[in-house]
Amino acid sequence: MYKVNEVFETIQGEGSFTGAAAIFIRLQGCPVGCSWCDTKHTWEIKDTLRQPLGDIVIKTAETEHWAEVSPAELLALFATEGYQAKHVVITGGEPCMYDLNPLCHILHQHGYSTQIETSGTFEVKAPADTWVTVSPKVNMAGGYTVLQSALDRANEIKHPVAMEKHVDELLQLLQRTDTTAKLVYLQPISQQRRATELAIAMCKRYNFRLSVQVHKYLGIS
Repeated sequence: MYKVNEVFETIQGEGSFTGAAAIFIRLQGCPVGCSWCDTKHTWEIKDTLRQPLGDIVIKTAETEHWAEVSPAELLALFATEGYQAKHVVITGGEPCMYDLNPLCHILHQHGYSTQIETSGTFEVKAPADTWVTVSPKVNMAGGYTVLQSALDRANEIKHPVAMEKHVDELLQLLQRTDTTAKLVYLQPISQQRRATELAIAMCKRYNFRLSVQVHKYLGIS
């Protein structure tokens, strides 16, 4: 069973799958404590805010409400809602607080591809053919460290940047893992102009890629 904050169909706006139609499953719960987090409503799991899945799907605003849902119920929901996308992004919150194997397996069996967006501070429990995006969170308020196992499992590393120290943090992390088969992105925090200019300059210097959160520029979820 998974604690689900949101389920919706949209366009993936970040990283390697930018522009792809996708179904997002946003899970509730995250202790990492990123100061710039844009989904702080997913941090706490309050029993008093549990709702039926039907109420979660029709949300019109970000709330802390969540539903407890099985993999089979999520799969059935896709059909009920008429979702056409075949790529599923599991995000949060921190999705790797959960064992994602049961959810990913049932989705793969029904023709979906899966992607996880994680801070890298929890072990990634998912099938080998799930695409793993690690957005490493360093020195956050929760005191968690980026796990070696998460870095090694990552298909792409997408690092949020606002200052040069964030690039330095990334360079130190990259020394810990083989990046030969990994894609490395810099993502400006909150569309700040200076952060974007810095990210572009650092992408040129280190041959990284740029991720600009296209969905926010388009004004969509």
